[in-house]
Amino acid sequence: MKAYQELSREELISLHEELLKEYDAWKEKDLTLNMARGKPSSAQLDLTNDIMTVLGHDDYYSEDGTDLRNYGILDGICEAKKLMGDVMDAKPSQTIVFGNSSLKIMFDTVSQAYTFGILGSTPWCKLDKVKFLCPVPGYDRHFGITAQFGIEMIPIPMDENGPDMDLVEEYVNNDETVKGIWCVPKYSNPTGIVYSEETVKRFAALKPAAKDFRIFWDNAYALHHLYPDIDVDIPNILEECEKAGNPDMVYQFASTSKITFPGAGIAAMSASEANIEEVKYRLSWQTIGYDKINELRHVRYFKNVEGLSTHLKKHADIMRPKFQATLEMLDKELSDLKIARWTNPLGGYFISFDAMEGCAKKIVAKCKEAGVTMTEAGATFPYGVDPKDSNIRIAPTFPPLDEIVTAVSLFITCVKLVSVEKLLEE
Repeated sequence: MKAYQELSREELISLHEELLKEYDAWKEKDLTLNMARGKPSSAQLDLTNDIMTVLGHDDYYSEDGTDLRNYGILDGICEAKKLMGDVMDAKPSQTIVFGNSSLKIMFDTVSQAYTFGILGSTPWCKLDKVKFLCPVPGYDRHFGITAQFGIEMIPIPMDENGPDMDLVEEYVNNDETVKGIWCVPKYSNPTGIVYSEETVKRFAALKPAAKDFRIFWDNAYALHHLYPDIDVDIPNILEECEKAGNPDMVYQFASTSKITFPGAGIAAMSASEANIEEVKYRLSWQTIGYDKINELRHVRYFKNVEGLSTHLKKHADIMRPKFQATLEMLDKELSDLKIARWTNPLGGYFISFDAMEGCAKKIVAKCKEAGVTMTEAGATFPYGVDPKDSNIRIAPTFPPLDEIVTAVSLFITCVKLVSVEKLLEE
């Protein structure tokens, strides 16, 4: 098939008629499929069922002899701090283990900065203007947090190495109202991009105009390799910041939400000792301690970070065929038509798809009308506004493989149909 742009108007009209018939046939199937969010499948959740019984009847003591059924241990049991610190390449002294959600930690960290300030700086709520840099396409829930506090969000384009660091440096180094940046450094949501070594080191070497500027380093997919034999590694951001003379500049986050059970895992933060002490002080007024039994359960089950990595290989074995099927179908049906491009991630939970400009919302709407729910177009940009109306996040993890094939087949039909309509309008 020739590229759509090379077709005559008569050929486009004929193709449009064929695609309309194909789309109407899809609507008659009464599908109810959901690819809106990157959730683990039931088969993935089944992998961890044994964690429910890993603790014996009398197994409720930490390795230091503390009875974990009682109050105390604000920042997490020592074994869990070691486990989650290793996930983030951080020392236990740099780590706090919280509850079940890293998103909650991120929200609270922004809230504390907004209300109380960071290490003696003016609380953000008392400033005339606060800005955050937002690499795009990016994670909608990150943007939702800053939107809740009325923080101005500035889109930063991404390439294969990560955010546009020339633009990041220009903003951070020269504008004291820029207080933070959202980052998913490994298998970024939704592109799957892995930050390059140069990008990480340039982050660490920033010279912020605002002394309370912080990098929010969300290591959500640190161990989520789709191809476990392919080594994907990045420099340790905490170490790089310390070497560059910026030890306090980064907050790092991680959780087991997509490793054990979402909503029933453990989440953690790592940062410099100064940042950690401030967070612990504020935390002491919120709780006397999180669920230490659940922390112990995770440690007993995985033992160490190597145990986590081994477990995630089983996840990858379930997820990989779904990603491969999706990518093979996109390549077979769309690569020659020159109407879209997409990422081919080595890990994480998403594929980032760019349609022709002005087409994303219509594609997602047509999918929904025919029974396949996808992430709303624009969700991967601040305020839900994609200026090109082009990006669509594909989440091929939750449905079974046969449903993935069906959903992607319909999606491809919608992409073709909307693209032809776009060209006919022009």
